[in-house]
Amino acid sequence: MKKLQNIIKKHVLKNAYDYGKADAGAVVGKVIAEFPDARKDMKKTMELISKTIEEVSILSKGGMEKEMKKYKYAKKKEKKKELELPNAIEGEVVTRFPPEPSGYPHIGHAKAAWLNYAAAKTYVGEMVLRFDDTNPEKESEEYVDAIKKGLTWLGIKWKKETYTSDNMSRIYKFIEKLLGKNKAYVCICSQERISERRRDGKACMCRNVVVEEKMKRWKNMLNGKYKPGDAIVRFVGDMKSLNTVMLDPTLARIIEAKHFRQNKKYRVWPSYDMAVVALDHLEGITHPMRSKEYELRDELYYALFDTLDFKKPNLIEFSRLAIKNAPVSKRLITPMVKDGKVFGWDDPRLPTLEGLRRRGVLPEAIKHFVLSLGISKSESEPGWELLLAENRKLLDPISNHYFFVRNPAALVVKNLKKKVKMPLHPKKKLGFREFTVDENIYISADDAKNLKEGEVFRLKDLCNVKLLKKYESKLLGELVEDSMVPKKIQWVADKWKSRCTVLIPHDLLDEKGIYNPKSLGIAEGYCEKGCEKLSDNEIIQFERFGFCRLDKKEKLQFVFSC
Repeated sequence: MKKLQNIIKKHVLKNAYDYGKADAGAVVGKVIAEFPDARKDMKKTMELISKTIEEVSILSKGGMEKEMKKYKYAKKKEKKKELELPNAIEGEVVTRFPPEPSGYPHIGHAKAAWLNYAAAKTYVGEMVLRFDDTNPEKESEEYVDAIKKGLTWLGIKWKKETYTSDNMSRIYKFIEKLLGKNKAYVCICSQERISERRRDGKACMCRNVVVEEKMKRWKNMLNGKYKPGDAIVRFVGDMKSLNTVMLDPTLARIIEAKHFRQNKKYRVWPSYDMAVVALDHLEGITHPMRSKEYELRDELYYALFDTLDFKKPNLIEFSRLAIKNAPVSKRLITPMVKDGKVFGWDDPRLPTLEGLRRRGVLPEAIKHFVLSLGISKSESEPGWELLLAENRKLLDPISNHYFFVRNPAALVVKNLKKKVKMPLHPKKKLGFREFTVDENIYISADDAKNLKEGEVFRLKDLCNVKLLKKYESKLLGELVEDSMVPKKIQWVADKWKSRCTVLIPHDLLDEKGIYNPKSLGIAEGYCEKGCEKLSDNEIIQFERFGFCRLDKKEKLQFVFSC
């Protein structure tokens, strides 16, 4: 009976503490789960619960908390969030990440890649890395390498690597099938004429030519008799559709630029809509994912699958991800790079993967951040803070601590001579830094400004100091023995200092989307000399300042992370 009473009190206390007043119905389930014999006499059990609720109800919140310390409570297990896919069969799921190699990967690519990779892993499937390389005017091997490097850095692994351009002959056969079924045609109208008839909802006359003529025009596109802009392949859609995508969209066009992979082998290139359907079919993609911006193109996607007699996959859409006031578009970033407004594609103000790496954002933080958004169509444009909060959580237990004083002010502490041994981390056993300190110290100009003559403060982990005098060029203080001093100040010893610079990224764009010329701050000062021995790219914490990544070792340049 005593055991039952203890179990009842344990759960009554917890229920009352959590909800203000205990509920007998909620408590009895917990009691029976822990002590099944309570079922044998439910009347007696309920009487004991009611009595205990009355006893506990007179306790204060603090009193309940004190009593609860006598008991052990099971920690609530968080339900693991998994990416659920419709009609998914374990072991048979195939996803794909299909970037166009026309720029450096950014946070939006990271979201798309992680969703595809995590979904495939959830169902013991595989992810294909497909380069959608059907626009030779914009694409290059440089961007292919950058994308693979970025994905590897993120920790994403792909089952196989494919290129749309390697499948051109197959895509041509699909186009010819559409032409043969009178579901596509070669249009030789001017762009102005095409736009006019689309606007008026009128079908193009090229639709009505016989199959033989369609095939002849198609061969002329391939053999060079048509020049770029002279002819395009169009799908037979619905010229009365309210969805403008279905107004006889382009499936292929002539581009004569040299391709980074295929050289001059091809001159007719499929549009995105044609290429994605062809490759999703050829690669057996079961759950293609793409961002919500393609929503209007879904009708065309499925229409092509139906017309080509392909088995339709489960198309999944998610919202695009962008960081507020940070450009992800190549259209915005490229001119900034060319004009020197940013250092390059790895500028720490940019949400490119190279920029994030340079800012000291860990791949694991990016993973946590993007997967927390899940597969949702809800548009999101969070600020940097959500991502950086994830980064801080990861960096805090692993980063060595050092002192940094911005805009150094000289402080002379009379009779100070001491050998110090300070931990590299306040909680973790990461080692120590040891050096000798004399009376010549530097503190930050802001701290110096706020000190008053006669005030006692503490040089953190060193000693207590009373400020005797503030001169224009320095401060004079003396050692004191006060044990409790509320104000603690970071410092750097004159004989243990190194000059350093910290680049501080701010929003690259203002609220109107215009370049912010004040988007990069610079902090200069002294850090501990031990920073000269840091590893390349090491991320440390400058106390009371933030986490910083070593950017250039030869002149001790850091980039502020978070």
